[in-house]
Amino acid sequence: MKTRIGILGYGNLGRGTEIAVSAADDMELAAVFTRRDPSSVKVLTEGVPVVNVNEIEEWTDKIDVLVLCGGSATDLPVQTPMYAKLFNVIDSFDTHARIPEHFAAVDAAAKESGKVAMISVGWDPGLFSLNRVYANAILPDGNDYTFWGKGVSQGHSDAIRRIKGVKNAKQYTIPVESALEAVRSGKNPELTTREKHLRECFVVLADGADAAQVEKEIKEMPNYFADYDTTVHFISEEELLTKHAGMAHGGFVFRTGKTGVNKENTHIIEYSLKLDSNPEFTTSVIIAYARAVKRMSDEGMKGCKTVFDVPPAYLCSQSGDELRAHFL
Repeated sequence: MKTRIGILGYGNLGRGTEIAVSAADDMELAAVFTRRDPSSVKVLTEGVPVVNVNEIEEWTDKIDVLVLCGGSATDLPVQTPMYAKLFNVIDSFDTHARIPEHFAAVDAAAKESGKVAMISVGWDPGLFSLNRVYANAILPDGNDYTFWGKGVSQGHSDAIRRIKGVKNAKQYTIPVESALEAVRSGKNPELTTREKHLRECFVVLADGADAAQVEKEIKEMPNYFADYDTTVHFISEEELLTKHAGMAHGGFVFRTGKTGVNKENTHIIEYSLKLDSNPEFTTSVIIAYARAVKRMSDEGMKGCKTVFDVPPAYLCSQSGDELRAHFL
């Protein structure tokens, strides 16, 4: 029987999730839930119902995993613990500093309901997190570095759009090239947050909005922009749609370490991603982990999980024999 997937929210992540589900032979899309008028939402998969979120409780026995496609700034802190009381859920919560408190809230809800809830799934947090853990286990005497971009950050763009007076926005995360090269060459620099990345914002203001106030709120936003050199450009919506329509992103994770009796040997682990579509790649990761959520639920597990808790075999539709024959 195929795993029945529900999608809550039909923006970039929702559409990406639908595409990823359609590519998985062992999954099917059961329903899309929206806060909008369902008649205004047109999905790609023929025959899939679009349902107002107020009716979601009627679907508790028709969905195996609910994929939450809201933003990390305001949606997921509320939605994930709420819907973990009804469904097995998975989200892409990416505010790194707030993951521990988000985990605690979701874990309590999922344990009470007997569901499995997985948080912070994507490429960072997610795949990059795994690489950091593996590299630290292998090279305990070393240093970690993570660079993002150049690319569009969905979470940061969403956070800007939540500011009063902002009609639309895109935010680019840009590595500082000199810092990136210093790490890659094995110099082991000590870098502050500000020395590693720049943030560049392109903002469309709503009519009558105060540009100076919007810029101030962006640059002072904790966990998003306060610790970075941030540039804000105010542009027309036409320019945003024509010059900033893409969703490319990527990044690098490094671990530099020493081995040997006298620490004479240096090793550098570098893991990189170059993505044409940030949301489509992120949701491809989410759907692989949704497969794991279903398996963990079937095995009687409950509570909140992260990528650290998932055996790699649980991500794949292939059997153990097939994995050992083709990938080991």
